[in-house]
Amino acid sequence: MKLYQNLLSEFKREQTGYATTGIIAQSCIGSIAAMLQLMSEVPALSKFVLLFIVTILCMAYNGAVLAQLNSKTTFNLLIASILFSIMTIVINLI
Repeated sequence: MKLYQNLLSEFKREQTGYATTGIIAQSCIGSIAAMLQLMSEVPALSKFVLLFIVTILCMAYNGAVLAQLNSKTTFNLLIASILFSIMTIVINLI
């Protein structure tokens, strides 16, 4: 929990720079997750549900940055987007 608080306070301190870097990073990770999901051999319904969730989380973070939501909400969306995309990547590579 202390790590989360430290990262959140750092994000708040330099929100403009970190938000921009976050958009680039989570968009790249999200696009890799989407590509691997589309290349996978899972049934179409589960493939597109996971693709939908990856896309929505990435768009939610981008929208939070553009709408200038509070720092905690924006930071939590960044974490959720990155973690879900990484989880999708790992699952598809196994």
